[in-house]
Amino acid sequence: MKLLKPKASSLQPKQLPMKSIAIITAHPDDETLWAGGTILNNPTWQCFVVSLCRKSDNDRAPKFYNALKMLNAEGIMGDLDDSPEQNPINDNVIENTILNLLPPKHYNLVITHNPLGEYTRHIRHEETGSAVIRLCNLGKISTNELWTFAYTDNSKQYHPMPIRNANIFNKLTKRIWLKKLSIITDIYGFKADSWEAQTTPKEEAFWKI
Repeated sequence: MKLLKPKASSLQPKQLPMKSIAIITAHPDDETLWAGGTILNNPTWQCFVVSLCRKSDNDRAPKFYNALKMLNAEGIMGDLDDSPEQNPINDNVIENTILNLLPPKHYNLVITHNPLGEYTRHIRHEETGSAVIRLCNLGKISTNELWTFAYTDNSKQYHPMPIRNANIFNKLTKRIWLKKLSIITDIYGFKADSWEAQTTPKEEAFWKI
């Protein structure tokens, strides 16, 4: 896919200057699993997190907002279908949902799912990443930079792992990783032996689009 050709490899410093950041994900907990350490490592970032699903989930929705407090971020939720059947959603519906939820402003950085997903497979992740890239290319989301999560499970051969040759690859300190893990287990309530807790990466990786 032409849009996914990475730029030259670069390393992200532990802390970047104050920036306006949009993180657009399919589900509450995606922001923590795939980028939580990066958010925690950059406390001066002004982060706004969009979760396209689960607004009406009486269990998950409050946990999302509690997680944002731990991440020192703001955010909002949508209510796209997230049933186990994973029926595809029309591109226009997803794009309009994103534009209705995301504050209309210029962002220094937008982070979202890779259109190939982070594991095999979740259609909402793939649809979300593709929609955000389209909106950025069309100028409907204004940003200086666009990153996508860079993880793979190699067709379910293991829990999702960061791609080491991605443009940005950061090893989290033990303190940051434990705080990230605590959001997954203590706030979102996933048990220690759950897929989510066992997946929680100790490194985070991103493609720069």
